[in-house]
Amino acid sequence: MKRRTLLAAAPALLLARAARAEGAWLEVLGDRPAQLQTPLEYLDRLITPNEVFFVRSHHGPPRLDLARKLVLTGLVEKPLELDLEAFKKLPQTTVTAVLQCAGNGRALMSPVIPGVQWTHGAMGQAEWKGVRLAELLKRAKPKPEGRHVLLTGADLAPKPSTPAFLRDLPLEKALDPGTLIAWQMNGEPLPLSHGAPFRLVVPGWAGSYWLKWLTHLEVSAAEQPAFFVQKAYRIPREPVAPGAKVTPEQMVPVAVMPVKSIIARPASGAVLPAGRQQVVGVAFSGVAAIRHVEVSSDGGATWRKAKLDGKGGLGRWQVFEAAVDVKAGETATVIARATDAQGNVQPKDAVWNPSGYHYNAWHSVTWRAS
Repeated sequence: MKRRTLLAAAPALLLARAARAEGAWLEVLGDRPAQLQTPLEYLDRLITPNEVFFVRSHHGPPRLDLARKLVLTGLVEKPLELDLEAFKKLPQTTVTAVLQCAGNGRALMSPVIPGVQWTHGAMGQAEWKGVRLAELLKRAKPKPEGRHVLLTGADLAPKPSTPAFLRDLPLEKALDPGTLIAWQMNGEPLPLSHGAPFRLVVPGWAGSYWLKWLTHLEVSAAEQPAFFVQKAYRIPREPVAPGAKVTPEQMVPVAVMPVKSIIARPASGAVLPAGRQQVVGVAFSGVAAIRHVEVSSDGGATWRKAKLDGKGGLGRWQVFEAAVDVKAGETATVIARATDAQGNVQPKDAVWNPSGYHYNAWHSVTWRAS
């Protein structure tokens, strides 16, 4: 059963700090390791506070070690080894971007799919500060045969038979100016639960690429052979019927996030005063900036554009807002859908897949006017 608790993925000192900050709460979907979901009502703003930012990990955090070094080796002319203080002296960049678990919305898929049963709260947007991965690669000078960057973190699998959480980033994406190794989140050093002292930031791509507790990057000619690259985080190349069996040959890696919008308020099931209510939420796409968000109060028969707030960009969400009038005693149902600058439109129904990835169906809320 879902329950709400204070951020529990950090040591006691950080836990106490979170409690003092805002009294903010997260929804617990698992505790070994902690899987913590951002409450829907916090998805109504441009920046998600650290205290309510969702937490996802496979093996749980390692001990906090601010002296841990970041190493870049492999097919490079000049290997690098940097501690945090040396890292801070490199040219710094700040990127505002959405971090979303690939399985966000899995609980809404039908038929039911095993895994953490995220609804809407496995996502958040933060200001991430650090060094472009391209800057480190420029200094290391990859050799011509380098095609991939293999990623290793400090978290350990609980037993030898459990696969380590190793990932792979194509060199082309590693060189993208938006790809960052961050040490700071929303103006503060990364919390342990979010990857301190170093984590990867990959705007527009699913959170499975945003490796936490990053320790080692290796430029390689071949793709990472690990389980979480070759067998996990994969979806069918072409849509399949719900519940269908899919062979490994039909699968491709999860990467770019599809266009999506979520309504944060009013809360579905609320009883609110009659009259005008503001429908507020966020919208983003991993392909391009948002072009517009539309809302419908007649089941999708007609649509009107909502107002957008915030700077748009690939993998960067904006807040939308639209006014809806409801008479006393009436029930209102409002749907939102987003369209990005490349013309991709949020679909009425999400495309089912065996792992429950990339859920992005229309979102609706229903409330009654008193």
